[in-house]
Amino acid sequence: MAYEIPVTQARAELADLINRVVYGGERVVVTRHGKPLVALVSAADLERLRSAEQQISGASADSVAQPAPPPGEPGGHPRFGLAAEHRPYGT
Repeated sequence: MAYEIPVTQARAELADLINRVVYGGERVVVTRHGKPLVALVSAADLERLRSAEQQISGASADSVAQPAPPPGEPGGHPRFGLAAEHRPYGT
């Protein structure tokens, strides 16, 4: 669970908050009017977050289906073939 602090208090205690994050391993959420505004996390946590984000984006890119090539192009579905047969009039 992260430690929450209002932005006005965080301004006054920034150096202490940085020490808590770096040396204490805490995560600090700075709030404004009770709503989360920003988070202070260690550089190691940030790297783990970036790594996870890259893995997720790579996995989702792999799972997206590629559109099929248009009919008649290599790798595409063949056209319907003979759609109609031409016959002379009256036969």
